[in-house]
Amino acid sequence: MKILQLCKKFPFPLKDGESIAVTYLSNALHQLGCEISLLSMNTSKHYVDITQLPADFNHYKEIHVTALDNSIRAIDAFKNLFSSESYHVSRFVCPDFKNKLIELLQNTDYDVVQLETLYLAPYIDVIKEHSKALITMRAHNVEFEIWERISANTKFLPKKWYLQYLTNKLKRYELNHLNKYDYLVAVSERDLRRFKSLGYKNGAMSSPIGLDLKNYQKALTQNVSNDLCFIGALDWIPNMEGLMWFIDHVWPDLSTMYPDIKLHVAGRNTPETLKALQIKNIIIHGEVPDAVDFVNQYTMMIVPLLSGSGMRVKILEGMALSKVVITTTLGKEGIHAEDGTHILEANNPSEFIYQISSVLKGDRNKVAIGAAAKKFVEDYYDHGINAKKLLDKYFALKSNPNYGKVIK
Repeated sequence: MKILQLCKKFPFPLKDGESIAVTYLSNALHQLGCEISLLSMNTSKHYVDITQLPADFNHYKEIHVTALDNSIRAIDAFKNLFSSESYHVSRFVCPDFKNKLIELLQNTDYDVVQLETLYLAPYIDVIKEHSKALITMRAHNVEFEIWERISANTKFLPKKWYLQYLTNKLKRYELNHLNKYDYLVAVSERDLRRFKSLGYKNGAMSSPIGLDLKNYQKALTQNVSNDLCFIGALDWIPNMEGLMWFIDHVWPDLSTMYPDIKLHVAGRNTPETLKALQIKNIIIHGEVPDAVDFVNQYTMMIVPLLSGSGMRVKILEGMALSKVVITTTLGKEGIHAEDGTHILEANNPSEFIYQISSVLKGDRNKVAIGAAAKKFVEDYYDHGINAKKLLDKYFALKSNPNYGKVIK
């Protein structure tokens, strides 16, 4: 099967959830015999020198990139106030990308064109004009839901009003395009139900983000620290929002109770304001060479998310490494792990302190939780198994007489 995968940013290095989700799925489909081609924007925000890709990044038949300056400019943001367009989406409208897409569609008869996230929706009409391929939307989350939650957590009223304004336009765009693709691939049953409640009517399935589990089989560090770790892309607002909430509202009391405990923070694009923090026993590592090696040094991983949507890949990675992951109910959203067995939930400062203390004091069996977490990921989030289910669905759709049209 010939699949063209469209991405709004190049899916490498594997240091954020989107890149991991895109790469592991495409790699698994390749292993199943698919011919995968990639067309990606190479953005100014997440620029990648593709001449320096590692030798094992070889699962694509072809890789095509087009440059895009998607930096946020005050003048563009101001002009958007007088436009009906979604500023979130319009930043990924790229003439070079469109022209390259047309060229590829004219030269190759693809079976499936898979859009990775809503931000590729502006190109649906182009695909329909130049191809009979099945158009699938792999929705990594409900996009407007992320921004609704960020807006709700914003206290500064002018910023809150502006975010709500942008969110409403993004929501309108997402709902208006909801039934324009042929098939929806949601990353969780929860998101699939949400899309249907919003009016999605075409064919759909849930296909969880999977991990290449062999990448998480590294032996545990000999002396695993009882310190806490946090890792995540720190140019993604929900990550920074949750981390600063933890530092402001949990850390003061926690560090008083446990004067020797440390919090180790790592993440891509760490802002200078975070690097400049001078708080005792909080160590800011910045971007680390290997996320698995970093997480493997510690017993507990905190994911204090207050906003966001979809599925948090870093939680799955922590669980795959047998870590005790402590997160909010929202952070766990889309992952059907059991609180107290596979993962620990906490939604306010006292609950975070209680859960962390229960591990430090031995009231919670950290080894048992870690082992259960690892087994849980192995059972439900293997990228090969999930890719096989998705590919079987693609073959079933291809055999449908309405293939290439909207599948009811």
